[in-house]
Amino acid sequence: MKISILTLFPQMFEGVFSHSIIKRAQDKKLLELEFINIRDFGLGPHKVVDDTPYGGGVGMVIRVDVIEKALLQARCDKIEKCNEWVILTDPRGETFSQKKALKLSRINHLIFICGHYEAIDERVMEMTNEKLSVGNYILTGGEIPTMTMIDATVRLIKGVLSKEEATKLESFSMDSYLEHPHFTKPRVWRNKKVPEELLSGNHKVIEEWKRKNSVS
Repeated sequence: MKISILTLFPQMFEGVFSHSIIKRAQDKKLLELEFINIRDFGLGPHKVVDDTPYGGGVGMVIRVDVIEKALLQARCDKIEKCNEWVILTDPRGETFSQKKALKLSRINHLIFICGHYEAIDERVMEMTNEKLSVGNYILTGGEIPTMTMIDATVRLIKGVLSKEEATKLESFSMDSYLEHPHFTKPRVWRNKKVPEELLSGNHKVIEEWKRKNSVS
């Protein structure tokens, strides 16, 4: 899979994507990350990427013509056929979910457009496939939501995790359930004990306890 990220702050991704599962996916050649700095396509000597909103209001709006040039840089060659999907991070978009992560993990090329400042010109939506949100709240920019969605998606790419079962049993992967609580040694800590069901050795009892203690 290839993931292209259009952002004004590519340096924000360096630490997050240099560790753990994202790094493992890159090391295995299962993931290629591309960072496209929107500022490189700004106008004039100062590389201006935004302007005041029509109709007035607080804040600045990222220009559609600037985003268009950055997006053209990210898209695959018109001659080459590719399975490509363009996502705009937007608090008004569909709320991201595990089901959505699974769908995205099957696409060859994802392109994320990270919003910033007050907003992005609404006409950018005409160049995208969908808007996605990580919740009903406002963040400074789309970088953190993009990191979240990429992390959830990449771990579902075949071969990234060492065992297929690890993916299937994780939160929301089956029947839209949050996983049950987990325990390890010590068996008793500050008078708090591990549930007896987990210590029974009876697989049927253990699975029933896990099912009952999962959250839908």
